[in-house]
Amino acid sequence: MHSNQYVITEVKEIIKAEGNIVKESTISTLLTDSRRINNAAEGLFFALSARRNGHEFIAEAYAAGVRNFVVKHGPEFNLPGANFLLVDDPLVALQTLAAYHRCQFKLQVIGVTGSNGKTIVKEWLYQLLAADKNIVRNPKSYNSQIGVPLSVWQINSRNNLGIFEAGISTINEMDKLQAIIKPQIGILTHIGPAHDEGFANRKQKVLEKLQLFKNSKLLIYNYDQLLDYKKDIPVKETFTWSRKFKVADLYVFSETVISKKYYLRAYYQKKEIECLIPFSDLASVENAITCWATMLAMGYTPAEADKRIERLVPVSMRLELKNGVNNCSVIDDSYNSDLQSLEIALNFLGQQNQHQKKTLILSDILQSGLQLDVLYCQVANLIGTQRIDKFIGVGEALIGNQTCFNLPEQHFFKDTPALLQQLKALNFKEETILIKGSRRFEFERISNALTQKAHETILEINLNALLNNLNYYRSKLKLGVKVMAMVKAFSYGSGTFEVANMLQYNKVDYLAVAYIDEGVALRQSGINLPIMVLNPEASAFDKLVEHKLEPVIYSFGLLDDFVIYTQDRAIQSYPVHLKIDTGMHRLGFENLDVETLCDMLEQNRYIRVQSVFSHLVASEAVQHDEFTKKQIKRFEKAFKEIEKTLGYKVIKHLCNTSGITRWPSAHYDMVRLGIGLYGVDSAVPASDNALKPIASLKTSVAQVRKVGAGDTISYSRSGSLQKDGKIATVRIGYADGYLRAFGNGTGKMMVKGTLVPTVGNITMDMCMLDVSGLDVSEGDEVIVFDENYRIEELARQIGTIPYEILTNVSQRVKRVYFYE
Repeated sequence: MHSNQYVITEVKEIIKAEGNIVKESTISTLLTDSRRINNAAEGLFFALSARRNGHEFIAEAYAAGVRNFVVKHGPEFNLPGANFLLVDDPLVALQTLAAYHRCQFKLQVIGVTGSNGKTIVKEWLYQLLAADKNIVRNPKSYNSQIGVPLSVWQINSRNNLGIFEAGISTINEMDKLQAIIKPQIGILTHIGPAHDEGFANRKQKVLEKLQLFKNSKLLIYNYDQLLDYKKDIPVKETFTWSRKFKVADLYVFSETVISKKYYLRAYYQKKEIECLIPFSDLASVENAITCWATMLAMGYTPAEADKRIERLVPVSMRLELKNGVNNCSVIDDSYNSDLQSLEIALNFLGQQNQHQKKTLILSDILQSGLQLDVLYCQVANLIGTQRIDKFIGVGEALIGNQTCFNLPEQHFFKDTPALLQQLKALNFKEETILIKGSRRFEFERISNALTQKAHETILEINLNALLNNLNYYRSKLKLGVKVMAMVKAFSYGSGTFEVANMLQYNKVDYLAVAYIDEGVALRQSGINLPIMVLNPEASAFDKLVEHKLEPVIYSFGLLDDFVIYTQDRAIQSYPVHLKIDTGMHRLGFENLDVETLCDMLEQNRYIRVQSVFSHLVASEAVQHDEFTKKQIKRFEKAFKEIEKTLGYKVIKHLCNTSGITRWPSAHYDMVRLGIGLYGVDSAVPASDNALKPIASLKTSVAQVRKVGAGDTISYSRSGSLQKDGKIATVRIGYADGYLRAFGNGTGKMMVKGTLVPTVGNITMDMCMLDVSGLDVSEGDEVIVFDENYRIEELARQIGTIPYEILTNVSQRVKRVYFYE
């Protein structure tokens, strides 16, 4: 929410737009997504053209109440009562408006960039400085060409400090962000390989990042990392830290781990100082040192900096979606609460369609800088943009301002223990529950109480990675080509409605499932996209029609069955999809059958052919390209004959995941995106970093024991160590989907950053790892596969394909969905 306002005529002048103002309006909210409309009456919608053309969603935004639009020069827009500002590039207009807004304020601004750690450093600085400053910052990691202007737009007259991070992926991007942020203080975090692919070399990337600070007065950075770039630093005054060189302003000369905390000693201004960091992992330590250096550079005493850093708490940047008790879904965001992150969490809640009822559990919002009545009126207005059925407020401030809220069902509690005492009485059942709280309120206790219990083996699904992969393949398509997403087999083991909700929200055109029951489950979870059923059974036609599912017809027998079914029930023009066998020889009409098929389709009023499709056998394999070309020719011959008979155009689709990448000439009207959506495509080199694996399978150590050389391990005495050592028993077995083929050293898992082999046979619920020489304890995390130790490697170990690994993960393995 934003308190500063502009009139539309003023905005028109700022962004140098053309167009007529039909009605004077006040603008206080910038909008770029028609699915996330709040404060529509004072909203200004920018029709951005990225992977999707924002102009296609103007009508949707107008229907939501928006009456002010920034659009690209082009055809006339004719919507009654709407103002259209015409510009050459709506993104440039957005950035120009944000840059103008930034210049209206005299606050101190810190700009943060780097390869890694930007968001953590920004959030930790907020924790460290909020006691003294009224801070505005990027929500979550809104650090892109769009995210930065939306973040800077939040500046208001109460703020005296801004902390904005800037992320870039290629050259000529940072200048635009610098003009918007205009930082007086710069912070450069860790420089690593992230986004290297967008630059000619590492030096080009560093120089581009340094452009953020070209007009800054002070730059804070790790002296060790910029040794080769001293002459390129654009700032005269610097504050450096180092672990190697005494010349740095903050020289860290001693590092010791004490009870999982990191104790640092350093020289600063020729005096020895100390700092205790409440983390021990290397990335957190580096980020904390950066924050330490920043506090000292800003004039805080070493004693005060140490005291505050010791109280740092972890930053949770992801929402977690989990299965809850009584058939509920739980969205866990129990570690921070402010207006900006509340809006993001509410938008994610709005994506969920699996339950009609939606509930928000919210704690007091701390350190907002607003008067409480103003703050909670803004909170109530924000909640009003979403359909919330039950509201539960926790904290004295919410109790004191409960008159701001007017929801169908609302309850208020003074603290978390008071809510926990009444949890059963609130009767949570078949609802989606967003838990949003400041860390002080310990809302993780509420999450634990409402979440289904499961054993410690977890499949984590990264929904942001799923969206990245979807957009990657969309970028390969010509305008107008539709996307059918394959969600069969429990979305390749990744979930049902959780994945489908994300796909529906991001406007894929079709979903495909294997069986009717899968489609019914999606309909019952609120999915209203068209759904194609690949293997419909005649015995379940009633359910298929009841839930408006669309069958694939692949044989004359199935065609006869479905036509008779529709005829008996006087159903006309029911949508069906015809499958042509062009070489897979699994299911489908062969080319020789097409003439007979056309005879049956002619003047058939009971069905309407929605699409004609086939399946490529080896679209990923260069050695089979000639066969793929034959398939394409057979497919074209078949669909042309069918369309001629029908007298109308149908959707044609042939390409699967690898076909999208390698066969653009065969995209036709629609493509079917399968395993690539989940981050696996042999036609896309892993070195490109274009696809993000969406799934991570993790377990934990149940027990560690010493084993003597030659002692046998597991069933059939199948395993042993060649010399005295240690084994760790971990909580995963073949009943969880970790196949017996991984036993006896074939499979490996990641423990404490080291790949360790299995020992002996894999058992039903457990398996053993050789952890000799590692410091491993009960409860330690074990990675079966993730974005670094990839699923393709596991498939290689046992001579199979990633599909089999992913779809074999048992339903008893708890799924947790992350969304940033």
